[in-house]
Amino acid sequence: MPVTEMRDHVYKILELVGSSEKSIEDAVQNAITRASKTIREMKWFEVVQTRGHIEEGSVRHYQVTLRVGFTLEE
Repeated sequence: MPVTEMRDHVYKILELVGSSEKSIEDAVQNAITRASKTIREMKWFEVVQTRGHIEEGSVRHYQVTLRVGFTLEE
């Protein structure tokens, strides 16, 4: 049976803020989609803060702060 080599991973963590008029999930996706244009090897995210904007008794805007981990290049 072949042995699969395991490598230790080192992650860099960055903070992103995403927003959306539709939903919290859409705000997360907007942040990840935009960051993926310039950041490679993103592996995980954690929502650390959720906020919203209210107008005339209705939610008008969602905003999330994410911690995103990505692996460092060799």
